[in-house]
Amino acid sequence: MSKPQARGESGSGDRSGSSALPPFHFVADSAAWATCLRDLRSASRLAIDLEANSMYAYRERICLIQISTETTDYIIDPTRPIDLSGLGEIVADPAVEKVFHAAEYDLILMRRDHGWRLNNLFDTMWAVRILGYSQMGLASLLEKFFGVRTSKRFQKADWCHRPLSTAELAYAQMDTHFLLPLRDRLMAELEAGGRGAEAAEIFREQSDVRLPNNGFDPEGFWFMNGTFDLKPEQQSALRDLYLFRDREAKRRDIPHFKILGDKTLLELADGMPARYNDLATIHGMSERQIQRYGRTIIDLIATARQSPPPKPPKRSPRLPEQTLNLYDRLHRWRKGRAQDRGVESDVIISRDSLWAIAHANPQSMDELIALDTLGPWRLKTYGEDILRLLRQ
Repeated sequence: MSKPQARGESGSGDRSGSSALPPFHFVADSAAWATCLRDLRSASRLAIDLEANSMYAYRERICLIQISTETTDYIIDPTRPIDLSGLGEIVADPAVEKVFHAAEYDLILMRRDHGWRLNNLFDTMWAVRILGYSQMGLASLLEKFFGVRTSKRFQKADWCHRPLSTAELAYAQMDTHFLLPLRDRLMAELEAGGRGAEAAEIFREQSDVRLPNNGFDPEGFWFMNGTFDLKPEQQSALRDLYLFRDREAKRRDIPHFKILGDKTLLELADGMPARYNDLATIHGMSERQIQRYGRTIIDLIATARQSPPPKPPKRSPRLPEQTLNLYDRLHRWRKGRAQDRGVESDVIISRDSLWAIAHANPQSMDELIALDTLGPWRLKTYGEDILRLLRQ
C-alpha cells in the first residue's frame, strides 16, 4: 500500500461514467488541521462521515473523519495527536447544518469518544425513508441521482491500519463528496410533498442519541439462542467459555467473533468434548483455533463438570393486559398508516413511543403532550387519532 499524500485522487475503480473526483485533503498533523478548521468554521453546512474498526477491535475506535464543504473534501486522521475540540464546537453549533447518511452510529461514537452533541442534523437516509424510497443505501442514491457507481472494494477494510493507500482514502472520500447536493435533491422532494416539517422533527429526534449500554455483560450468555435448552452442567460450560472468550478478545484487542462464534460456544457446551482430538468435530472450530485455544477449552469444560450451575436471570414480570392490548391497538394503527403512505412503520412513530403511550394511557391532549414522547408535528398529525384509539 502506498503512503497517503496530503492530496490524492480517486482511484479509477471507484466511479464509472464520469471523471475522477477532485483531489482530497488528507489531514494528519496540527498544521494541516489548523488550515482545515479555518475552512470548516466558515462553512454554513458540512457533510460528515466516520470510519470505525468494529470488525477488527474489541472496542471499536474512530479511524477516519471525512468532511466535505461546498468546495473541498477533507479526510482527517483522528488517530494522530490532533486537538479536535474545534470540530466538536462546530458539531454542536446550531447555525451549521451537518449532513450525514445514517447518522446514528456515527453520533454515538462522537458522543462516547469525544462527548460531542450534535445540533442541526440532516440525515439523507431518514429523508429517503420519509419519502418512501425502497432503496435507502448511499450507493443506490448516488447512482440514482448522480450516475455514480461505487465500488465495494474496501467495504470491510480495517480503517485504523496505517498507512492507508490513496485508493482507500479515495473510497472514503466518496462517502461525503456528494452528500450536500444529495441533501438538496432530497430536501426539494420533502418540501414538494409537504414533508419538510416532519423531516425536521425526525432529524431533531435522531440527533439526540442515547449511548447504548454495550459493555460486556457477564450474564449475556443467557441471551444466546439455545442456552435454556442446555442441561445445568452444559450451561456451566457455556458460561465459562463465554467468559474466557471475552478475556481473550480483550487481551488481543479483537472482536468476540474472531475468538469463537456464538454457535461454536453453544456446540462446545452441548457436546462438552473431553479430549483434545474431539474438538475437530465442533462446527466452526478451525485447526488454528484448536491449536491456540484447544487445551484451555478442554480444561474449562472439565472444570465446568464439577462447578455449580449458574442461576438463570429473573424474568421480567408480565405487563398488565390493558397495556398489552393498548400496544397491540396502537401497533395495528401504526402499521395501517405506514402502509397507506408506503413507508416503514417507525417513520410514523417509534416503537418506544408506542410503548410509552400504552403504559401511560393518556386520555387528553395535555396528558399526551406531558409524556414528551411525540414532537409537535406528530402531536398535531396523529394526536387525536391516538387518543381516540385509547378511549375505545
